[in-house]
Amino acid sequence: MDRLTEMEAFAMVVDQGGFTDAARKMGISKSAVSKHVSALEARLGARLLNRTTRRVSPTEIGLAYYDRARRVLTDAGEADALVTSMQTAPSGHLRLSVATDFGVALLAPILAEFLLDYPDITVTMVLSNRSVELISEGFDMAIRVGDLEDSSLRARKLTETTRRMIASPGYLQRHGRPMKIDDLTDHRLLYHSTQAHGNVWRLLSPSGEPRQVRAPGFLTVNDGHSLLKAAVSGLGIAHLPEFLFAEAMRAGLVEEVLPDLPVETLGIHAIYPAGRFTQPKVRAFIDFLVRRFLEKGPIGN
Repeated sequence: MDRLTEMEAFAMVVDQGGFTDAARKMGISKSAVSKHVSALEARLGARLLNRTTRRVSPTEIGLAYYDRARRVLTDAGEADALVTSMQTAPSGHLRLSVATDFGVALLAPILAEFLLDYPDITVTMVLSNRSVELISEGFDMAIRVGDLEDSSLRARKLTETTRRMIASPGYLQRHGRPMKIDDLTDHRLLYHSTQAHGNVWRLLSPSGEPRQVRAPGFLTVNDGHSLLKAAVSGLGIAHLPEFLFAEAMRAGLVEEVLPDLPVETLGIHAIYPAGRFTQPKVRAFIDFLVRRFLEKGPIGN
């Protein structure tokens, strides 16, 4: 007899508390269930069930075997589900949390392409720089820019970008060009209000030494696009990811400030709950993003 079928019959008897209910649950006869369990006990050379006229209960050995058998059956079921899901077209509702600036600048323009490729998937995209709790808040996945927090979540790198200081040529003509990090304290700085460490820029000196710049903010806002517009307007110096200012720099609207400093690289990752296998809709979306960004290379180039 099939070993998994014997395990399933035994586990079902334990779960249901008897052969009759186990047979009903499995859709086979009571005598068939009994034969499967008897064959299992004979093969193992051990009695797994205590049988009386009123009830059936696992022996001490049977209880230990049940725990392992149930695990094997769960794994087998998940393996079957994995194969089925990989052969099924991705579908369902995908709810994702996306870092605001990345979502507006880079994800929104290509979202239509994904939805046309996968017409059975619908998407809700929530723009937020907050690190949401995926499972408890009902998200399938999130996309984050920068360092990832330690967690049990899985992460897959999509691409990377850099973060630099930029200002308009007009601002630099009026206020002078800073030559070193210490000069920044005499300038008008434009801050992103969602920075976890407050109005502080963390930079690396030319020697690689970590430095912090803390100066009164001329403008603080929770949106990178607004900071870019402020910098283009000549209001001050902004510290932004390259995917926000690349076009403005190519157009000559902004210039890099302190270009001799080491370049700060930011990873862009998709994060999603750990599990035996990834939901097809999540896997399809991540694979789509990887392909699209692989074609473009590091963002901003």
